[in-house]
Amino acid sequence: MIQSTFVEKYAWISTQEFLLFNSQCYFTPGINLVALTVLIGRKLGGWRGIIASLAGMLLPSATVTCLLTVGYSLVQRNPVVQAVMRGVIPATAGLMLVVGLSTALPQLQAAREVGNIRLMISIVLILVGLAALLLLHLSVIIMLLGTALIAMLLFTPWRGQPAVASPDAHVEAVEKESEEVGND
Repeated sequence: MIQSTFVEKYAWISTQEFLLFNSQCYFTPGINLVALTVLIGRKLGGWRGIIASLAGMLLPSATVTCLLTVGYSLVQRNPVVQAVMRGVIPATAGLMLVVGLSTALPQLQAAREVGNIRLMISIVLILVGLAALLLLHLSVIIMLLGTALIAMLLFTPWRGQPAVASPDAHVEAVEKESEEVGND
């Protein structure tokens, strides 16, 4: 919902900014969505934006959580409620899958535009991250630090070629290189 509102609906931040903020939030302890809200609020309105974003996120959700907790405690032993809860858990997993895909697809598209090698490296990093979490049961922080280190080694400019800021910059660099070769 945050991405669809701030990036897609109102275009207050770019997809890249959202993904950068979202990635930074995984390195912080605590609730990632609160950290994301603080970063977006700061970008849009400074300290006033932080206060407004926190109030807008925490007050309604805290109120709803309290009301749901009271309501659930009154009906938790009801067989219908227990059946509903068994259905909500798989739906939550589906929502998490959609969020994961909506985060990964723009990155994969950007990598594809740069080149097939970048796309393959990005896919491998995704699979390494999944394996680290699912098979090795590593902490999210350790997994992110490890994949960040791998990405740093593979994508930094000191490895020989300058980093490409955008797919357009890559195309311009290739065209310039082609012109220089043609002039020699």
